[in-house]
Amino acid sequence: MSFEVVRDPLWNNIRLEPEALAVIDTPAFQRLRYVRQLGHAFLVYPGATHTRFEHALGTYHLAGRVTQDRDVRLAALLHDIGHYPFSHALEEAGLPRHETLAARHLRTGPLAAVLNGLGVSVERLLQLIQGTSSSPLGGVVAGSLDVDKLDYLSRDATMCGVPYGVIDVDRLLTSLTLTPQGVALHGKGLAALESLLFAKYQMYRNVYWHHAVRSATAMFKRLVRRAIAAGHVTPDTIAVATDDGLSHELQANDRTGLARALRERRLAKRGLDVPATELPTETADWPSQDPDLLERVEERLARELGLGPDQLFLDFPAKPGMLDVSVPVVGRSGSAAEHLGLPRVAEELHRSAQRLRVFVVEPAEIPARAIVELVTWPRDEVATRLDSDQVLLRVGA
Repeated sequence: MSFEVVRDPLWNNIRLEPEALAVIDTPAFQRLRYVRQLGHAFLVYPGATHTRFEHALGTYHLAGRVTQDRDVRLAALLHDIGHYPFSHALEEAGLPRHETLAARHLRTGPLAAVLNGLGVSVERLLQLIQGTSSSPLGGVVAGSLDVDKLDYLSRDATMCGVPYGVIDVDRLLTSLTLTPQGVALHGKGLAALESLLFAKYQMYRNVYWHHAVRSATAMFKRLVRRAIAAGHVTPDTIAVATDDGLSHELQANDRTGLARALRERRLAKRGLDVPATELPTETADWPSQDPDLLERVEERLARELGLGPDQLFLDFPAKPGMLDVSVPVVGRSGSAAEHLGLPRVAEELHRSAQRLRVFVVEPAEIPARAIVELVTWPRDEVATRLDSDQVLLRVGA
């Protein structure tokens, strides 16, 4: 049996066993070489051109340090096989989650043939990837302390050249243990876990939700939604595209001007930028959860402010579970989150990372109080106002 060793800037040597090599040599997996891990973040951090391919290798490597279970290691290798181009932007735009799309690759085509030849249960892999497995090992691939997070946080920070993602990975891995109920953490690993959670908070605040990254993401989402509506691309073709392939398709049929603007890094500017800590405690979730309603709101706001239909973007990203850690602690009652005091601070840390922004292509005076009030309205009220053609920016707000 032969194996290969590849050099990795993060983990040095990654040993690829024959089963992994067979999977890697399929067209579906090779596509990941051309899908950047962080989407448009390279417009801010020039080094952020690393790909889903190397991240998948790193995740496979870390899974092998936790367990020798073949299916778990292959699931770690394939956890991003269904990923769209440009990071998570297209999921935000309303397309199905990438974990769901993994099924098309694992059930049909060359990759499916390889897995069947290896005698691997495709359905078990899908359950591990999608987080629905009843196996105690499921948390290694998709859990609150999985190897995916250990690799992407460390890799993203390294490639962006920022000091925020420093994690004691060795300590965490040696502190993990498997119980009949699933993955658990030894008490000696709590400090290392705390470093991971703080790294995640810092990366969201400073990299993933950086204002220029979010501006580019908002522009890209609108561009793709327009292209789908016009029939120039379909969700199915997007799902198997590469970053450059999709960019080429969008530029060839773009009537919004957004494709060329992104290519030339002419990003929409901040007309409003408010920390979530300065907003009312009760804000609505529709800006991050309902892309159809969000687009209607953006179009109406643009019209009320005298801008074009593709010249204003409202951005209020949310990831309320970013600090969830339900891993039990060996020899102690309660979860790791409770031992770290996270129930008391997780929500505030999330709010500290969040910002409400309005990006505009052309200069415009954005009424801050009216926008803040708007994001406190429930979804139904916003939809009713749009349907009845009522103004969203109240006079004097």
